[in-house]
Amino acid sequence: MTDTDTTLQPKKKGLTRRQKRAVSRGMQYAVFVAAVIAFAVSADWGRLQNQFAQADIAKQMFPDVITLALKNTVLYTLSGFVVGLVLGMVVALMRLSSVGPYRWLAGVYIEIFRGLPALLIFIFVGVAVPLAFPGTEIPGGTYGKVAIALGLVSAAYMAETIRAGIQAVPKGQMEAARSLGFSPAKAMVSIIVPQAFRIILPPLTNELVLLFKDSSLVLFLGVTLEERELSKFGRDLASTTANSTPILVAGLCYLLVTIPLSFVVRRMESKAQEAIR
Repeated sequence: MTDTDTTLQPKKKGLTRRQKRAVSRGMQYAVFVAAVIAFAVSADWGRLQNQFAQADIAKQMFPDVITLALKNTVLYTLSGFVVGLVLGMVVALMRLSSVGPYRWLAGVYIEIFRGLPALLIFIFVGVAVPLAFPGTEIPGGTYGKVAIALGLVSAAYMAETIRAGIQAVPKGQMEAARSLGFSPAKAMVSIIVPQAFRIILPPLTNELVLLFKDSSLVLFLGVTLEERELSKFGRDLASTTANSTPILVAGLCYLLVTIPLSFVVRRMESKAQEAIR
């Protein structure tokens, strides 16, 4: 064969980038399916069912798991969120203040309460405060203690979120409001803050999801039977029945709230992205 014949032969082409990506995805799917099949085959489903899926034990939890435990969890979460939102707004405005001591105090608060575990905050509110101030009762009993503990923790995160939202509003909005005769405070409340909340609504909703899970720390405050939330309710029944089915049911009740909230967050984020475009 001559050199001319060799040059006339078509060159073999490799896979295109799209084909390579398709092959890579196919291999990943194959590995995932193989792992799922291996897990399904090797797991002892009978023992798992006996320990986590006893229908008769699950039936014993209703309706109290909804009317008592889930209701208390929602009340704890909402009360903590309201306290955290109000306190977070104050701290955010202090962080943006032109007064130096306000900025310093807000910064110290944020760093401390973002750095400490939420468990320590609950112990502080439930144990340290009564010891430091004998005879002092927090209004609302356990609900008030939970609201303060969750509020202190969430306010540190919300303050930074609110601050970022306020700073994301174009400065021209404040200048326009001032030119119309608004005072700085009135312009902030009437013009800037409403626009900032439209921006930060998704992360605030995400914070609500986190608070819903953190409400399980209420057990460290020493709750009564009527004040139990989902985790405490599930653990108590699990100890009584020597079975983990109540814990699984309590976990599913958490998902009944967190999954819809997460869906709402994603929808709001997508709408916010569409508005930017």
